[in-house]
Amino acid sequence: MLSQIETDFRDMLLIRRTEELILQLFTEGKVSGTTHTCIGQEANAIALISQLDPAIDFVMSNHRCHGHYLSFGCSLEGLLGEIMGRANGICGGRGGSQHLKSGNFFSNGVLGGGAAIACGLALGEKLKKQNGIAVWCLSDGALGEGVVYESLNMAALWNLPILFFVENNLYAQSTPIALGVAGSVVDRAKPFGIHADEIDTTDVEQLRPWCSEMIEYVRTNRKPAWAVVDTYRLAAHSKGDDNRPEEELARHREHDPLYLLRRRVSDACIENAEKWVEDVLAKAAEAAENSPASTMDGELS
Repeated sequence: MLSQIETDFRDMLLIRRTEELILQLFTEGKVSGTTHTCIGQEANAIALISQLDPAIDFVMSNHRCHGHYLSFGCSLEGLLGEIMGRANGICGGRGGSQHLKSGNFFSNGVLGGGAAIACGLALGEKLKKQNGIAVWCLSDGALGEGVVYESLNMAALWNLPILFFVENNLYAQSTPIALGVAGSVVDRAKPFGIHADEIDTTDVEQLRPWCSEMIEYVRTNRKPAWAVVDTYRLAAHSKGDDNRPEEELARHREHDPLYLLRRRVSDACIENAEKWVEDVLAKAAEAAENSPASTMDGELS
């Protein structure tokens, strides 16, 4: 049986290799539409989303959603099929990389577009008097969208069980945060009376207990919370449009979450994880390749 650190390493490696495969498929012309990877941010997804209960909790993600999706236990085969526009895709190949739906997992590629939807999911839990919570994943680029603050206002007024999970990766596409966001990111929620906290780390072992506390606050108090993770994406915003200085990228590669964890697990763990990931990815990719192309006819399952 794998320990927590071994499980985290394996699952983070799966996200990393999946994203790398998707970029390769894009280069080969096999991806329908565009794609945005979370390379460098895998620890966030594993530390938070894997602690949720897919049977009762809801996740509303954004355009950079693959890590969140996989951490919630959703189908890898369905993800690859969806991104490749295949019939075996989780949405029949019609949603592409940014618009996924699997059980209680949703993603919306419209910047800030998931905020009010996530509040609606949380409101449903409140009205049903259930124990589930909703999580909305956003980044610093969404902080200029009015719907974010309208949703914070609703969440505070109605005491909604929602966690606003802010992955502050310092760039809105190619715009540095210093040019697009005034003031403090963590303080954005405080005028609404919403509990807010921030952590600056890419270490999954530091993130996991902090995320657990934020989840527990929302679940126990049935109130919203604003959780800010200072992070960094090591890949381009999408495909290959990247004008960040190389020295900046090199500095952040030293805090690659996989690199940090790799130094704490055994060589046998690394070897076994690599083999497991290679096998499951190969099977999922083969299934997607062999699935017929998506059509617009018929109903979604």
